[in-house]
Amino acid sequence: MSKTFLDAVKDRRTIYALGKDERVSRDRVLEIVKFATTHVPSAFNSQSARAIVLFGAESSKFWNLTKEALRPLVPPEAFGKTEEKLASFDAGYGTVLFFEDQGVVKGLMDGFPLYKDNFPVWSLQSNGMLEFAIWTALEAEGLGASLQHYNPVVDDAVRKAWKVPESWKLLAEMPFGSVAAPAGDKEFQPVETRVLTY
Repeated sequence: MSKTFLDAVKDRRTIYALGKDERVSRDRVLEIVKFATTHVPSAFNSQSARAIVLFGAESSKFWNLTKEALRPLVPPEAFGKTEEKLASFDAGYGTVLFFEDQGVVKGLMDGFPLYKDNFPVWSLQSNGMLEFAIWTALEAEGLGASLQHYNPVVDDAVRKAWKVPESWKLLAEMPFGSVAAPAGDKEFQPVETRVLTY
């Protein structure tokens, strides 16, 4: 990677204008997802995170399933904007689906009852780290991405389309692709009010 880690963290942005230019190979994207899934920390080293990477037509299939799942829920007069938004995600060349294996989480809850209320929270924290690690690594490679949440509306369709195990709970979706247009300016609250030191 040509960027330092902190540069990539700073430059990682929500990119809505995606393109299908595969300037980073599918093999490299898979390498990033597998590496992050292997090395991102998890409570008790539970490794409960799961991911499905969809490319090309399979990615488009996901966004079409999402559109059809939303159609009965969105008023017809507002559906045009929904279609536009989904088309912007489909304009990329892939999508990462993020899951947590609830069987692993339940096993920890049963095995360590003293901490049982914490395991679902720790599981989400670990998945958030995975999402951030992959997003930042994609940015470092020159790809744009965003994080979306169409679960649980699409859960059944996803489970059926890709034979997803029952214990996998969908948490987020990350469309990615070449950057067709950069993100806009971002404002920051004063960091001194957000980080205290003593």
